[in-house]
Amino acid sequence: MIAPADAWLEPFKYSNSNKTKIFNIMSTTEKTMITVSATVNAPIEKVWRVWTSPEHITQWNNASDDWWTPRAENDLRTGGKFNSRMEARDGSFGFDFNGTYILVEPHKTIEYVMEDGRVVSISFETVGNETLVTEIFEAESTNSIELQQFGWQAIMDNFKKYVENSSDLEKIHFEITIDASVAKVYDTMLDSVHYTAWTAAFNPGSFFEGSWDTGADIHFIGLDEHGNKGGMVSRIKENTPNKKVIIEHLGIFIDGKPVTSGPEVEGWGGTLEEYTYIDTGDSTQLEISMDTKPEYKSYFMETWPEALKLLKSICEG
Repeated sequence: MIAPADAWLEPFKYSNSNKTKIFNIMSTTEKTMITVSATVNAPIEKVWRVWTSPEHITQWNNASDDWWTPRAENDLRTGGKFNSRMEARDGSFGFDFNGTYILVEPHKTIEYVMEDGRVVSISFETVGNETLVTEIFEAESTNSIELQQFGWQAIMDNFKKYVENSSDLEKIHFEITIDASVAKVYDTMLDSVHYTAWTAAFNPGSFFEGSWDTGADIHFIGLDEHGNKGGMVSRIKENTPNKKVIIEHLGIFIDGKPVTSGPEVEGWGGTLEEYTYIDTGDSTQLEISMDTKPEYKSYFMETWPEALKLLKSICEG
């Protein structure tokens, strides 16, 4: 039996994810334990980092494309708390998945208790050049064992896919408060005329070609002193108006031409750049996160704040 597309969600709502899979169900007189796992083709240090870092959790913590985790908080220590906000992409429903850590052993074991008192244990084990992640959780009584197993394994599978497709990039973060409505900030950022103005911090005369629609191809372009195109070859992974824009970079321009494969673009494919718009009443909190190679970090740490100041001035002017 194959569960419906949104079936994975049910076990999490009530508790207010392939090379190797293990499904093991153990019953006792008191509780039922369910085990899901995956062997990830990555070193244990990277697997641990991606599992526990909020900026990564928001990327893999879903089991179907019509759901996402817009924000996550993680105080990774014994006694610390975590919270992942899970929402339907169409905005129709959302809930918090949270708990308290009862054991944290770096690169080895995590245990936590959910709000309803059920306990979850995750272990990390090096197997050759790979890492085996095993997650054991207490079943709840509302949904079937099959449905709970399906949901948790789906998220585990998405985690495996995300880790194996991501390179050793660093995610950097910026934010600014703009005294304007979310709609105005969102529209100004994406409008072709204003885009050129606020991105001048990166390259005078910057512009884009293509569409901001979800799934559309888009090129972010700057011209060098000879008028040759440089910039990024990208695709809009998600555009939820006034809430979130996620750009997936696929390659770069070389000699004025878009290139998406070959050694020159290694490491750029699949990198993400995200804009998150938060309505704070009379203003908008704009949050930016992006993957970058270490050699470009200082450049972006200097230019993004300047670009956001320009955007703020335009929106408030």
